Amino acid sequence: MILPLATPDLLALLAAIPLAALGGEAFLKGVLGVADWLCLPKLLVATTLAAFATSSPELTVSVMAAMAGEPEIGLGDALGSNVVNIALILGLALLLFGTLAARLAELKRDFVLALAIPVLTLMLALDGVLSHAEGALLLVLFALWLMLVIRQAIAHRRDARAEAEPPGSPARAWLFALAGLACLILAGRLFVTGASGIAVALGVHAYVIGATVVAIGTSLPELVTTLLARWRGHDDVGLGTLLGSNLFNGMAIVGVAATIHPIQAPVGEVAVALGFGVLTVLLILPRRDAISRRRGLVLLAAYAAFVTATLTL
Repeated sequence: MILPLATPDLLALLAAIPLAALGGEAFLKGVLGVADWLCLPKLLVATTLAAFATSSPELTVSVMAAMAGEPEIGLGDALGSNVVNIALILGLALLLFGTLAARLAELKRDFVLALAIPVLTLMLALDGVLSHAEGALLLVLFALWLMLVIRQAIAHRRDARAEAEPPGSPARAWLFALAGLACLILAGRLFVTGASGIAVALGVHAYVIGATVVAIGTSLPELVTTLLARWRGHDDVGLGTLLGSNLFNGMAIVGVAATIHPIQAPVGEVAVALGFGVLTVLLILPRRDAISRRRGLVLLAAYAAFVTATLTL
């Protein structure tokens, strides 16, 4: 009987919804406040601080799975989350709120990396395994990218502070950000628990659960943050969070998981997520400093195709 097994899981899913809404509102308010205090562009703070924070559920899942000797779940989660971030989340944001302002000049470095990392990961996985050394390579690339971001932040902060001192105290902003993130992570865990329980009851394979159900649950912070950011008119925060989260997932999370435990990565399985990861990033390359609403439909269609392809593995 599937229904009795699924009843607590359905309750967990329902509990996740209001918790995610509350957490997203507080987290967005905190991120905006921190950006003001640090005298940094909201895009830069979103690509780093907000992206890393909202990717913490993926990091937790990947590390715990790797330590349990099942790093494939973490790999599926990280790669699947990248497709969810762009295809599902940004697709919904475009469809609901219309054309998104995006200046390619400001995002060029991150776009190039978001396209290059999946290709590199596929090359590393051609032998069917992501080894300790290959995980370390991804971590080195992540560290290099982070160094470039930090240099950019220091330079911008120096110029901004020369013009004006930041207003108020950062304590309130950090409190909102941390409290909101805690609610988002808890909501994500409730979603993963509920949806995974239902999927297991239906007999779905572990990698497929990781790449679809768990990926959506751990991407719940990005989903709520992006939709609220667009609703409030902070387009740069939403897009920056998604791009930064993808880079964090692809380099740091996969790198950490492979460093802890070599990952069995059948090319036929990972190629689907990596291929759709590249495709979706290509679909959001700005034209005339904007991403049109019509591309939201294309992205959602790409996500539907990704789920279909994953379920047939």
